[in-house]
Amino acid sequence: MQTLRLNKTTIWGRLPAFLFCAAVLLSTAPRVFAQSDDPLVARRTAADLLNRIHQAAQQQNYEGAFVYQRGNFVQTSRIVHYATRNDGEFEQLESLDGKPRKMLRHNDDMYTFIPERHLCVVEKRQNKDSFPALLSASGDQVLTVYEPKLLGTDRVAGIDSDVVELDPKDAFRFAYKLWADKKTGLLLRAQTLDPSGQVLEQLSFSQISIGVPVDKTAIVNGIHNISGWTVVHPPVEPVDMEAQGWQITPNVPGFHEIRELRRPMAAQDASAPPIPVDQAVFSDGLAAISIFVEPVENNTRKEGAGSNGATHVLVKRQGDFWITLLGEVPQATLQQFASAIEYKAPK
Repeated sequence: MQTLRLNKTTIWGRLPAFLFCAAVLLSTAPRVFAQSDDPLVARRTAADLLNRIHQAAQQQNYEGAFVYQRGNFVQTSRIVHYATRNDGEFEQLESLDGKPRKMLRHNDDMYTFIPERHLCVVEKRQNKDSFPALLSASGDQVLTVYEPKLLGTDRVAGIDSDVVELDPKDAFRFAYKLWADKKTGLLLRAQTLDPSGQVLEQLSFSQISIGVPVDKTAIVNGIHNISGWTVVHPPVEPVDMEAQGWQITPNVPGFHEIRELRRPMAAQDASAPPIPVDQAVFSDGLAAISIFVEPVENNTRKEGAGSNGATHVLVKRQGDFWITLLGEVPQATLQQFASAIEYKAPK
């Protein structure tokens, strides 16, 4: 089987759609935090902390810069987030490295600006677990497949933080280490760890101000002032993959399907119609796996497997379709999912 190499333009995980894959450096700080002796107390404390982390990302007002690291790649971004009583959430996310990118969001309406193409991509937000949010399930659900370790307190970007490590109860997922603001619960740093404890990737604020006054004017003006930009609305729609003939029944604890979508992919021949690509997303609350299905015709892909940091990919051909599995999980987990995919042509 051919080995695939993921490059830094692979889009995945908890980064917003326009940010690219990155990597992480192992912290040199010793682990000196005390753990709770009572597992029930640790579990309840960890579940509450996970829920606080997710809520804080949506409910707090904050401005800061964070770094996403994987391998030798480093991506710095600036984020501004406001939560208002009457109008909901407003957010601006801007890439500070490489080609300029900026995303403006009002609730689930996202506007991504690509200056070198003078392009504005308008779409609905599909996931709500982008950093510094975290969960696609409750803290209690997450802890059915992860064992928490309370590691005491530390400081990130000058802010006192509670630290928790979530170790997988099986070999189907990686461990996570999280730092959250003691006062608000806002996630300040997140590391993905391999079975030996080495850091595979990291997201960390380098500077953050929490509780800032709401100043949404620039975001609102940017959303409303898109005249002169080429505006694109990518057609994304729900799809029933079972009705299309697909049965996906992986026997992997904790993973549940959270959405199914269809989006077109441009054909290699510009005169040919777009190729429909169906996507099923599974999550255990922290880790996510996407399964993409597309027809073989007019596509020169090859079977193979590859990885970059915590992200693994597996490409297989099944009859007249290419199946691509992508996720922040071990390669064996993708293999387990792939073995549970069956196709029967709908009648």
